[in-house]
Amino acid sequence: MKTDSRSRHKTLIAVVVLVALVLAVGIPVYGAWQLLIKPETDVEAGRPVQLDIPEGAGTQRIAEILAEAGVIDNAAMFRLRARLDGIDGKLRPGIYDLSTGMEYDAVVDRLLAGPPIEYVTLTIPEGFTVEQIAERVAEVTGIPAEEFLALATDGIAAFAVEHPYVAEIETGTLEGYLFPKTYRIVEGSTATDVIEIMLDQFDTEIATVDLSRATEAGLTLHEVVTLASMVEREARVADERPLVASVIYNRLDRGMLLEIDATIEYVIKERKPRLLNRDLEIDSPYNTYKYPGLPPGPIASPGLASLEAAANPADTEYLYYVLTSEDGSHTFTETYQEFLEAKERSRDVVP
Repeated sequence: MKTDSRSRHKTLIAVVVLVALVLAVGIPVYGAWQLLIKPETDVEAGRPVQLDIPEGAGTQRIAEILAEAGVIDNAAMFRLRARLDGIDGKLRPGIYDLSTGMEYDAVVDRLLAGPPIEYVTLTIPEGFTVEQIAERVAEVTGIPAEEFLALATDGIAAFAVEHPYVAEIETGTLEGYLFPKTYRIVEGSTATDVIEIMLDQFDTEIATVDLSRATEAGLTLHEVVTLASMVEREARVADERPLVASVIYNRLDRGMLLEIDATIEYVIKERKPRLLNRDLEIDSPYNTYKYPGLPPGPIASPGLASLEAAANPADTEYLYYVLTSEDGSHTFTETYQEFLEAKERSRDVVP
């Protein structure tokens, strides 16, 4: 009722202005009626209309577009009321779903609010590498994979102000920090926009993780994310993540090579049922069969469960694990002899 009352009041003001024009400048009443009141199109009310209000269009052009489509009755009356309302220059461009024969206030409210925001759904699975993320972003948003990848690997300094830890990433890539999740991305977003959203999500998730145990063990945030990425790629059963993390911690404590297959697969960019001897000889700092300690950086994007496991591993004496079940579960052992025995059983699962 308030809207109807407001509309009638403003229409009355416009009519008063019309009468004033008639009296002041001698415009014939019929001519004024033709100019300001007579409908410009004869269309059935309530029919759906999609209109594109172009960038830079003024109130006059917008009124003409609306009137030509039958959304409003009269462009001149619309312009007059818009001027009286002080909304010249405030109507927003974009694509609108309207209908014919709409009330002035309803049209103006829509054009002042702007077009509805359109989203796309972007799902980044846990364990994706930055290259895989770039490809998925390209598929869903249309942002070129090369553009996204270049920013995530060579342009990370631009994100250091909002995310200070970025400045400490010596590898120069956001590998591991683009948090895996399902996102609603505004259509037309840039590569920078998408990366900012994913880093913001990483900030939110890591803030829930208790890092005190990892800190006491001498691990930095970067090392926790690196360790978590290996857990993500190695563990195939959810409740084994803390066990895998415990093996990594125990081997680090003893100065043993980590010998994590997933780090080799990261270098060769291929996941294999079994690595070959020549794979283990690859000269790369990510080759944990060749170089001691953690690799230089993450090998994938870990999810929250893997981050929590990396920060708080299970309390075990395990030093080895091997895949021994078709459901993806491993056998964990404390001695090398037990490992060899389990490895024999694994041949039934992985030839």
